[in-house]
Amino acid sequence: MIVLGLTGSIGMGKSTAAGFFREAGIAVHDADAVVHALYSGKAAPLIEAEFPGTVHGGTVDRARLAEQVVGHSQAMRRLERIVHPLVSEAREAFLAEARRQGKGLVVLDIPLLYETGSEKYCDQVAVVSAPPAVQRERVLARPGMTEEKFKAILAKQLPDAEKRRRADHVIDSSQGFDAARRQVFALVEQLAGR
Repeated sequence: MIVLGLTGSIGMGKSTAAGFFREAGIAVHDADAVVHALYSGKAAPLIEAEFPGTVHGGTVDRARLAEQVVGHSQAMRRLERIVHPLVSEAREAFLAEARRQGKGLVVLDIPLLYETGSEKYCDQVAVVSAPPAVQRERVLARPGMTEEKFKAILAKQLPDAEKRRRADHVIDSSQGFDAARRQVFALVEQLAGR
């Protein structure tokens, strides 16, 4: 089974590309979706114990949690010690089930793949990329996004040029949905023989 890591900086179209892999019949493990589920499940009581006042109605209030961890490196490390093992557990369960089902190719959709060292779980990596002007336009069109927030997010991410250099495959999302879909389907054909 080939494990393909899928990553890309904010606004590059990674989530759209993940959707195209699903459309092609490839199982995708979405790390962000796992974290969201954990914040309403298994992680919530652990986070409340470590960061009192951050859980309401059994779900982590992300804004209240952010107040306690953003900009506080020790608090962020405490949060990561809670969440990362649970995300790893979910990833391993996903991979075990894919092996059991005899899948030839699966995708690990991990936004901060290189930043967290998660490429070690992958046989190959595909990065979704677009020129900086396209990325900027997409991100600043999001509700509530500001230039300052965009810069802060970029500062936490490996530069796109470095991601492209390190990746085995680059999916150029700047030419629209149809072109990106064709690239994803061609990659599926190349890796999974379909």
